[in-house]
Amino acid sequence: MSWERLIGGVDFGEGPRWHEGRLWYSDFHQRAIYSVGTDGDRRTEYGDVTDRPSGLGWMPDGSLLVVYMTTRKLMRDPGDGAFVEHADLSDVAAWHCNDMVVDAHGNAYVGNFGFDLEERQPFRPADLALVRPDGSVEVAATDLRFPNGSVITPDGSTLIVGQSFGGNYLAFTIDDDATLTDRREWAAIEGTAPDGCALDAAGGIWFADALGSQVVRVEEGGHVTDRLPTPQPVFACMLGGDDGRTLFALCAPGSHPDESADKGLGEILTTRVEYAHAGLP
Repeated sequence: MSWERLIGGVDFGEGPRWHEGRLWYSDFHQRAIYSVGTDGDRRTEYGDVTDRPSGLGWMPDGSLLVVYMTTRKLMRDPGDGAFVEHADLSDVAAWHCNDMVVDAHGNAYVGNFGFDLEERQPFRPADLALVRPDGSVEVAATDLRFPNGSVITPDGSTLIVGQSFGGNYLAFTIDDDATLTDRREWAAIEGTAPDGCALDAAGGIWFADALGSQVVRVEEGGHVTDRLPTPQPVFACMLGGDDGRTLFALCAPGSHPDESADKGLGEILTTRVEYAHAGLP
């Protein structure tokens, strides 16, 4: 498999989601949410976002949810193109919020850094937030090592969350009331930092390795089936395209704002893979 460049001009892309025939993504430093077609046609869906946007997801009624990183809020577009506050995450999130997955009922599971990574402060574990459709917030899981990209299995029964500082994935059973139980390790991938990810129809997870400039596919139990090097560091990936078998990789020169902000040196790459997208997001 080889990469093809879809677009350049990205500062730091995050939260890629295949939605209504296009790849949607946030750009932290351009403070915008874009969509791009498989032909490279990029559109600004939301410009002049007032915070760094990160994770994206949709409610059952079609309204967009977006994570505001530094103010630690979950915002919603009720349909008029203007974001309103859906939930305040500051009582759960110890530092910047990041990626999110939204289930079929509108429950959102939102991660956060846990500590000031950009200023290289000492590591601290983080709690995963559960935001219910009415905007109420509670702790879904505790003591996570930088919870980041997450997926929900097609039957809605299991949440799998990557720990960027744990080099592994944890799985939780999603109970009928959306709470998480039965915490267990789903896969350990030594020497990696799992970031944005996507689940495929064979049960494997493709993830961006924030340490290794590679996109990796891992199966439950930790068996790695594929490692695809990328020309730049890569921080998110998603499966999409008309048949769900196009793998998108969001790359940037680095994760620190000094390396990527206002530079436009990042890019989105594509390649074709064997198994189609499955589950959420």
